[in-house]
Amino acid sequence: MNDEKFNFDLMDFIALSPTPFHAVEAMIYKLECAGYQRLYEADSWQLKENQGYYVSRNDSSIIAFKLGEDPVSNGINMVGAHTDSPCLKVKPEPDMLTKGYYQLGVEVYGGALLNPWFDRDLSLAGRVNYLDEDNDLESTLINFEDAIAVIPSLAIHLDREANNSRCVNSQTDIPPVLLKLPPSASEEENIPSFKDILLHKIKDKTGAVEVLDYELSFYDVQQPAFVGLHQDFIASARLDNLLSCYTGLMAMTETSNPGSKLLVCTDHEEVGSTSACGARGSFLQSVLERIAGSHENSVRMIDQSMLISADNAHAVHPNFVDKHDDNHGPEINQGPVIKTNANQRYATSSDTSAIFRQLCKKADVPVQSFVVRTDMGCGSTIGPITASETGVKTLDVGVPTFAMHSIRELAGRWDAYYLFRVLKEFYQ
Repeated sequence: MNDEKFNFDLMDFIALSPTPFHAVEAMIYKLECAGYQRLYEADSWQLKENQGYYVSRNDSSIIAFKLGEDPVSNGINMVGAHTDSPCLKVKPEPDMLTKGYYQLGVEVYGGALLNPWFDRDLSLAGRVNYLDEDNDLESTLINFEDAIAVIPSLAIHLDREANNSRCVNSQTDIPPVLLKLPPSASEEENIPSFKDILLHKIKDKTGAVEVLDYELSFYDVQQPAFVGLHQDFIASARLDNLLSCYTGLMAMTETSNPGSKLLVCTDHEEVGSTSACGARGSFLQSVLERIAGSHENSVRMIDQSMLISADNAHAVHPNFVDKHDDNHGPEINQGPVIKTNANQRYATSSDTSAIFRQLCKKADVPVQSFVVRTDMGCGSTIGPITASETGVKTLDVGVPTFAMHSIRELAGRWDAYYLFRVLKEFYQ
C-alpha cells in the first residue's frame, strides 16, 4: 500500500466514523474483509492458530487478534489506541425553546477546544435504543449526515471584547440551534420532541415504536481533506485518535507473519478510561486471560509481550514555539514521536524506546521525541493505564498534530504512513 492510497482510505475511514460506535462498525467491516471472525464474550472460545478474531464491548471498543505458535511462551505484539474524541453530547432531556428557536442541550465530552465549534455545519450521530413492534429492546446506529444544526457566534458588535477576553460558558453559550418555529406557532404546542424526531428517523429501517434512550454526539460535516500548497497536511475532525485506530488496524491486517498480534481500541480515553469498555476496565485483561487459558499463563504471556500505545502528539506550533521544550519540539512530516514523561504520564521506558528506534531504522522511518516543558502539565494516554492494569511493557508514540481537541485538527500526510510502516515492522 502506497502513501496516497493509505491516506485516502484513512480519510474515508474518519468520514465514516463520526462516533466511537461508527468507528467500531467500520473497523469490523475491514476485519471481516480480511477474514477475521467475530467472537462474543458470552460464548465459549475455541481459538485456532493463524485465524483472526475480533470481539467488541459496548459497540464502542474492539479487540482484534491473530495467534501464532505458542503465544504463552512467545508473547503477543500489541498496539493500543482509543475510539473517542472530544465532542458535544446530547443531554437526556435536551429539548429547549427560546424565542421560537428549537435547540438541544449538550454536555461537553472530554477536553474539547470549544471556540472552533461555533459557526460550523453540524450533524448528529450515535446509538439509539428503542422498543420494536414485539416490545423487544433493540438498538441501532444513526447518522443524520446532513447539516442539521449550528452554534452561531455572538456578533462582535454585541461583544466588543470578543477578541480579547471572550470565555465560553459550556451551559449557556453552546446549545446548537436546529429550527426556527413560524411566528404564528404556539411555543407550548409546537415544541418538537427530540425522541419523536429520532423515532421518525429510524422507524422505517427498524420497526421502532418508541425511543427509550440514546448516546448521540454532534460532529462537523466538513469532510477530511488534504491542505497546503503541496498538500502536505491532512485536515480532519477526530484525527485524535481515529488516525491511530486506522493505522494500527491496517498494520495488523496487512502483515502475514506467523507471530501473535493484537489491536485494542477502547472508548472513553478522553474522560479517564474509567468504564467497562475503557482502558481501566477489564476488557483487555479478560481477553488476554482467555487467549492464555489461565491467569498464570496470562502472566507468563504478558512478560513476553509488548504494547505500543499510539495516540497523537503535540507538534511544535510556529506561532507558539515557546510552548515546547527547545530540544523536544516535534515537527509535522518528520516521523512518529516517542513520548516520554518522568512522572509516568507516558509509559515509555528506555527499553521500549530503544526497541521502537530499532524498528524505525528497519522500516527506514524518521523518529522524533517529545517531552513536555518542565513548567507545564502533561496529558496522558491509555499507555500508563494499560501498563499498570496488565503489567505489559509499554511505549507511548504518536503522530505530530496541530490543534489537538479542536473540531478540526491538522496532521502531516506522511506521518500516519510512517507510523503504519513502523507498526507493520513491529507486527512482523
